[in-house]
Amino acid sequence: MHRGGPLEVTRVGEIRNCLLATLPPADFDLLAPALETVALDQDAVIAREGDRVDHVLFPHSGAISLMVGFADGQTAATAVVGREGAIGTLSVFGPTPSALTAVVRAAGLASRIPAPRFHAAFSQSSAIRHAIQIHVRAMLVQLQRGGACNALHPVQARMARWLLHIRDRIDGDVLPLTQEALSQILGVRRTTVTLLMRNLRASGAIRSERRGHIEIDRLKLVAAACECHGTMRLELEQVFSMNPTRSCVAVPSNGAGVSA
Repeated sequence: MHRGGPLEVTRVGEIRNCLLATLPPADFDLLAPALETVALDQDAVIAREGDRVDHVLFPHSGAISLMVGFADGQTAATAVVGREGAIGTLSVFGPTPSALTAVVRAAGLASRIPAPRFHAAFSQSSAIRHAIQIHVRAMLVQLQRGGACNALHPVQARMARWLLHIRDRIDGDVLPLTQEALSQILGVRRTTVTLLMRNLRASGAIRSERRGHIEIDRLKLVAAACECHGTMRLELEQVFSMNPTRSCVAVPSNGAGVSA
């Protein structure tokens, strides 16, 4: 679901999504006739908790946070997806409603396909099934490590981790995030985010902040984050090392991002 109307259909010049890029031509051709490229607008809600999964989405660029909502209105992010992954793939296991809300945090492009067409191709292609297995393993890394991190680590270190997760999926050190978005991601009050931002600016991990744009110093932000960002990155590299197009993965090494 997209807040404000249908997703804008556009064109993408190349396949930059890792999962699609791994597929042999014959297997990709099972999907290609039904794929359309859509623009992911900043702050768009592309899937809502409890709604039916109508499409499977493969980002080529941008970053999408997966959110859990609670009865009192609070939210918290459980994972972030970029060009290494997909949204809606778990629908292949049965017609269950979406368990999470997916919100675009950094605008980009994606390919989408109607869920029934994807399910049919999934059942026919071992290569597509293998790609989804890789994606599920990568998501489990985030969910398991992230759950433990949220329980055990200080909120400032967790905010640095989330900023790095977003940075890992875009090409630049200026992150298109508001303090309100960070409040939703972390599950804390806006006043807490303001204090955390002040502390990170004082340490040099955040160079500047203006509404909707946070410029970071990646190396200093790595130092401010808990161990979980580095551990999760290494675990994801191990997951994707099973994949012949590993270089596609937007998981940077220490100090610099890797572009697809």
